[in-house]
Amino acid sequence: MSAADEAAASRRTGKRASAFRTIGEVAGDLDVPAHVLRFWESKFPQLKPLKRAGGRRYYRPEDVQLLQRIRQCLYKDGYTIRGVQRLLNEGVAEQVASAAVTLLSEDATLFPLKPLPPPPARPATRPGLTGLSAELRTALDEIRNDLLAVKELVERLNRG
Repeated sequence: MSAADEAAASRRTGKRASAFRTIGEVAGDLDVPAHVLRFWESKFPQLKPLKRAGGRRYYRPEDVQLLQRIRQCLYKDGYTIRGVQRLLNEGVAEQVASAAVTLLSEDATLFPLKPLPPPPARPATRPGLTGLSAELRTALDEIRNDLLAVKELVERLNRG
């Protein structure tokens, strides 16, 4: 939501940008019927408005931003529901990967990673790897080592 949109919304409703909104307020701001918002809740598990007694919904500012993104993708960018679901799921995967990188880089003292031993020597004619350059084979081995390091970290975290 841009600053101008937030200012216009707060003038209309008399609420701050950080305030919770009812389904009617959000539907009016997004120019979609309330039943569409309820339908989107069933299709996008990322949408979780606060529900009070009687089932009355209150949307947090981040919910409103997500709804704006969904509306943009569906109505202006031409995505299908399934396409928007994929976009959002990819975004979650990117956030998880980013958090893992941050954890590994910032908390190296908390979870020190010892270097893994080099992989055992394998024959040059591994199934599926014939015809690959030595450079590509080396890159794949490095990726494998990184994945093994992540696996070891996860196992240590699970042990506790």
